[in-house]
Amino acid sequence: MDNALHDLNERLREFARARDWEQFHSPKNMAMALIGEAGELIEHFQWLTEEQSYRLPPDKLEEVRLEMADIFIYLIRLSDRLGVDLMAAVEDKIALNEAKYPADRVRGSSKKYNEYQGSEG
Repeated sequence: MDNALHDLNERLREFARARDWEQFHSPKNMAMALIGEAGELIEHFQWLTEEQSYRLPPDKLEEVRLEMADIFIYLIRLSDRLGVDLMAAVEDKIALNEAKYPADRVRGSSKKYNEYQGSEG
């Protein structure tokens, strides 16, 4: 695990232990909390145009920033509770995506990998 991520994980673990919250931090609860926070993030973008989503007012951008932090925190806690090395998982997933989506075949396309496999372009 990356040192910065490891240190953050330790800090979050200590935060939970100091409050006796680890009893509540089951994988199920962490996953549900993560999705709840993702829903709160989505609320900030609901009904915006693509252009508006890039130009959030400073107060909204700050709210989005903190929702993103909540999501990251819950993801780190979930990985800790399951013993998943997030950095290794990300590296593995990038490698899988590189194989599923070769740049020379998918450049500029938003199709899912199974929509272009076997086609010539």
